Amino acid sequence: MTTFSQDEVEAHLANLAEWSETGGAIQRTYQFDDFVQAIAFVDKIAVFAETAQHHPDILIRYNKVSLTLSTHDAGGITEKDFNLASEIDEAF
Repeated sequence: MTTFSQDEVEAHLANLAEWSETGGAIQRTYQFDDFVQAIAFVDKIAVFAETAQHHPDILIRYNKVSLTLSTHDAGGITEKDFNLASEIDEAF
């Protein structure tokens, strides 16, 4: 899978609210009312990630879930990252 250029990353980010590029990955933080809702969201997106065989880095801080996506075997950001980000946003 081919990594995106910076221009391609920026063009794709324009279609994803609240996602940003950081250190060769894309990242977004979601906020919930409480810890239980945050964990339920992580459980839900785990199914998408496993189906796609593409797993985000996940940081949970009480009611906030931060996700970071990068296609490690390609060495950067690819279409795979944006596809999963879109699915996650729809689940939110």
